[in-house]
This record gives sequence, structure tokens and C-alpha cells, in this order.
Amino acid sequence: MMRKRVLCGISGALAIAGLLAAWTMSGRAQEPAGKAAAQSAPAQPKTAEQQFKNIEVLKGIPAEQLIPSMQFITASLGVDCEFCHVAHEMDKDDKKEKQAARKMITMMMAINKNHFDGEREVTCYTCHRGAAHPVATPIISSETGGGNHGAAPHVHEEEAEAHSDLPSADKVLENYLAAVGGVEALKKIKTRVQTGMIESPEGQFPVQVYSEAPEKRVSITHPPSGPSVTGFNGEAGWMTLPGRVHQMTAAERETARIDAELQFAARVRHEYAEFHVLPGEEIGGKKTLLVTAKAAENKPALRLYFDQETGLLVRLVRYAETPLGRNPTQIDYADYKVTDGVKIPYQWTLARPGVAFTIRIERVQQNVPVDEKLFVAPAEEPPK
Repeated sequence: MMRKRVLCGISGALAIAGLLAAWTMSGRAQEPAGKAAAQSAPAQPKTAEQQFKNIEVLKGIPAEQLIPSMQFITASLGVDCEFCHVAHEMDKDDKKEKQAARKMITMMMAINKNHFDGEREVTCYTCHRGAAHPVATPIISSETGGGNHGAAPHVHEEEAEAHSDLPSADKVLENYLAAVGGVEALKKIKTRVQTGMIESPEGQFPVQVYSEAPEKRVSITHPPSGPSVTGFNGEAGWMTLPGRVHQMTAAERETARIDAELQFAARVRHEYAEFHVLPGEEIGGKKTLLVTAKAAENKPALRLYFDQETGLLVRLVRYAETPLGRNPTQIDYADYKVTDGVKIPYQWTLARPGVAFTIRIERVQQNVPVDEKLFVAPAEEPPK
């Protein structure tokens, strides 16, 4: 079950491990026969019904948003693709669960339209909370306090009132910049090559991460099936397996851009329009401050958790918007070490609903030559 959920639930810009590309491309929905999954620079972006078969209630949304929307459903219900779909024949309507899903999506959209001025306040997760069937009767929890364990609290930006006992967002971000070494030290780092191991549900494999300022990054993972690559060169993003190429969508590219920022601590204040400071949760036994970053145009919203003692970033949560709800990605950073005058994490764990993996870095080289060919986006492979 977990294997299937990984296949269906992972997509997009994971510029830190090419292994995820394998899961992504294996779990894509069936597209019309004889048409390429992605075409280079189309004049008019396709809608979901133009690119995929038998679309009923999500007509009119961009085609590239259909798969993220399906991922949101799988995460909200805790199911795999085949809960609603016939295996390898996604367009069929043979399962009653698929019909029910269409009715639920229609109901959800009507509730938001009629009661919340079209704002997406009610989602699949509102009722399901990770269960295929909503529970109508309150559950008595053995844990005192109850609560929505493991889920990031929903915070409206307008509700993030100033706390007199908390520092300003500028102060928190200034402390973060100082903690990693300061802007001048960061500017001296032009390239970074990291080698280590990735620990995933599939096992442990070698991984290399190549970065070049300001925002180029390529990771290469080596599972038994052959190298998988995830890359972003500042404009284009891609994920490859032997004989297969997936070009990132616009939303995936913006996610990859965050991971690729070699000088993130220095640039984050200039790339987001509005910040708020809130008390953060305890992470790894450390008290934190939470800085929410309101998304500028096309950028994912961020929640940044900083260690109150060291000022370092210990957790980043980003949200990819879909027509049905927000898909969360959480990255926890650990094992910071000073390398060439800057402090960088030698371990990070990336988690999305249903899957997580950890990268442990064993060696870091900075300001060394990096082959520019690594950052050339490959051509899309025609379907076979």
C-alpha cells in the first residue's frame, strides 16, 4: 500500500534527490494515446480535459494542475490511486469510488462558492483527515488535549497579529543570515558539490548534489535501476530516468528554485512580499520562532522555523497550490557544520504525505569547477 501511495502521491520539484523522479513518472495519470505528455513551449497551455481522458468536474483547470490535485486527494484520504481508478486504465468509470469523488469535489466547490465567497476554505482534508471515510462521531483520544497531530496549523495571514514579546521578522531573518556566516561569506561561495547517501523507502543509495550560484542545482541518485536526475538551471527544471524525461511544470519550477538557492539566507527577504512572526513549535527539543512568508506572484507560501538559540533554519514548510487544496512539503535541516566560512546542513529530511527520505552528506567541496553541461536541460523524450 505504501509503495502505491508513493507512486501516486509524489510529483514535482524535488531538486535534492533524483530518486523521487522515478516515483513521480511511474505514478502519472494516463494521457491520450499518441500525444506527448509535455510539449515544448506550447503557445496555448492545455486544459485538463484537452490533455487527459474523461475529465468531468475539473474541466478548465490547467492540465499541469491535474496530477497535483490528484495527489492532494490521495494525501487527504490516505489512499492510493487505485482506490478510485482502474489500474492502468485511469479514464474508466468502473469504480463507484470515482463517482463518489466527483460528487464530493462538486459539493466542496459549491460550499466554498456559496458560503465562503469562492475562497477555498473547505477541502477534502477538512472532513477526511487522512481517512478514506469521514468519521461523523467525535473520537475520544487517549492523548490529552487531542488536536490535529502532525498537521501544520492553518494560519490566515490577516490573523497573524504582532506579538509584543517576539522579535520582528527582519530581526529573525538578520539573525539567520548572521548565523550562517553573513552575506559576504555567502557571496564568496560560487559552487558547491555534495556527496553522500539518501535513505528512502526504496533503500540507501549514493547521491551527488551540484550547485552553482545563484540558483542552479542538479542532483544525481544511483538506485539499482539506474541513475535518476533532478535538475534546475534557473529557468528550466527536469527529472530524468534512463530513457525518460519529465519537464517540470511552472509550479514545480518555483519549488525547485527554493531548493536551488545557494544564498537563500541572503535572498529570502527580497523574494517574498510579506512576513509575520509567530511562536513556533518545539522541533528536536529546540524552541523555535516561526516566520510565515506570504507568497509573491507564482511563489509557494513558506513557513520558516528558526532555532531560538542558534538562529539557524531547522524546518521549512512550503505549500503548492492546487484547485482542490495545498500540497505540503516539509524539510527538516540538521547537523550544521562550518565549511569555508559558511554554516550549512549536512543532513536534511524531506517529507510529503505518505513518504519521506533523508539525505546525509559525507563530503562538501566549495568553489570547485562544476561541469556546465550538468545544467543543460535535456530534450523531452517522445512517448513510446
